[in-house]
Amino acid sequence: MPPGQSKVELYAALRRDAREGMPNRALERKYRVGWRTVQKALSSAWPQPREPYAPRRSKLDPFKPVIDQMLLADLDAPRKQRHTVVRIYRRLINEHAMDDVSYQVVHAYVAKRKPEIRVEAGRGPARVFIEQSHLAGAEAEVDFGEVAVRLRVCPASGVTRGLVVTAGPR
Repeated sequence: MPPGQSKVELYAALRRDAREGMPNRALERKYRVGWRTVQKALSSAWPQPREPYAPRRSKLDPFKPVIDQMLLADLDAPRKQRHTVVRIYRRLINEHAMDDVSYQVVHAYVAKRKPEIRVEAGRGPARVFIEQSHLAGAEAEVDFGEVAVRLRVCPASGVTRGLVVTAGPR
């Protein structure tokens, strides 16, 4: 297929030359395509959509329920007794005779699956930001803060203090 030519244009050119009497073998050579492509172009004016590949099975698939069970048990375990990825990997090797699966594959699965299991168990991610609103004249908030400033052009460094006052929606 020449560069810049779509499959539809290729099929149209193949069909046009075939109608003019060019043999299939000459079509293959002229357009640098295989005999299957010539046959498909002559049988249908529109190219068939690509068939999607069947998903490959992972070597980790037989062990995924075991890992999920460990992560689910960790939800109720004290912080220091939860499974690390290294511990999960070693348990899979020792207790479940896992071989030919790398640590990185287990680590990637655990990193992806751990938050999903928390959500499935109803323990979703913690809310980090809580928006506050204050009615004008009824309530106010004052925040104090310090900011360290180091300027590259000036060798001195110093601390500046700031005051932020909010009173009502912006």
